[in-house]
Amino acid sequence: MPSSPKVFSSSAAAASRRSSLRRLLSSPAVSAACLLFGLTGFLAAAVSLSRGPAEAPRGRCPDSSHPLSVSVAWDRRPGDAAGGATEFPAGHATGSRGRHKVMAFVGIFTGFGSVGRRRALRRTWLPSDRQGLLRLEEATGLAFRFVIGKSNDKSKMTALEREVEEYDDFVLLDLEEEYSRLPYKTLAFFKAAYALFDSDFYVKADDDIYLRPDRLSLLLAKERPHPQTYIGCMKKGPVFTDPKLKWYEPQSFLLGSEYFLHAYGPIYALSADVVASLVALRNNSFRMFNNEDVTIGSWMLAMNVNHENTHALCEPECTASSIAVWDIPKCSGLCHPEVKMLELHRRKECTGGPTEAAETETDDE
Repeated sequence: MPSSPKVFSSSAAAASRRSSLRRLLSSPAVSAACLLFGLTGFLAAAVSLSRGPAEAPRGRCPDSSHPLSVSVAWDRRPGDAAGGATEFPAGHATGSRGRHKVMAFVGIFTGFGSVGRRRALRRTWLPSDRQGLLRLEEATGLAFRFVIGKSNDKSKMTALEREVEEYDDFVLLDLEEEYSRLPYKTLAFFKAAYALFDSDFYVKADDDIYLRPDRLSLLLAKERPHPQTYIGCMKKGPVFTDPKLKWYEPQSFLLGSEYFLHAYGPIYALSADVVASLVALRNNSFRMFNNEDVTIGSWMLAMNVNHENTHALCEPECTASSIAVWDIPKCSGLCHPEVKMLELHRRKECTGGPTEAAETETDDE
């Protein structure tokens, strides 16, 4: 029976191969090749050292090196989803065109006659400097900016530019700032907010409410089975048909005698899926009613949204669970907000108390 072949090497053969290898290594061609290889490695190392260490990857912390304020152009072309960002004034646009990731973006609606209100907010629950805003964002996952349009009055625009320069906490919309055009401003806000921020929720708030950002953060962070959610203090009521009344609705014939369920205007939140649907539509596709809260409520009726009724967003007094405090139903915000805001902030029940999700009373409709 033949045996399996074996692989082996005799000592004589090994000696012969070692001799051949020595002759090969001692040849001039091989010596030159080794020298060239060594020089190449030396040069590569020198270039690497001269460039310094590789740049570390960017973290998720808010970047404090770029201005926070930004101006966003209003969508004037039919079919466009959102306006593009532009610099206003020079050097006051965000440092990156990418969408900034936060849990929620809160736009505080304000006007040219509301300098005192903004001052009161910055002295109470809203930080008055860039680092404070970034710390609040890091602690709560909420980014806050004042939202305002433009004016043909040059003195007003000059004053606004100075305020932007000092506080750096604005989103400036390219449309006329008029109360009668508030529904248009609201649509522009949601489109601009979606273009600038990658958020789970987008919150519209007025500049005359006392807010607890920590509790708002916990409310928005709750797990929800509905991706399309509309959060607010919900209401119904009679449709006003008298032109002499503040809340008069010229299109009342479309609404009947009573309004559908919708959130009070001082503060409400829309989930990202809802805002994405708004962004996808042309501006002239939306019906605009006279009142902003009714307008938003009508849009929500056209979508498969979940109405989440949260009474903590419309408390008349500070409580252990209040998120937003305003003088409901006497005023659509705080009455005399410049004074009342400071008074509330001095009260222990407004600034202290628990910060727990369980403390928030929320009813789903």
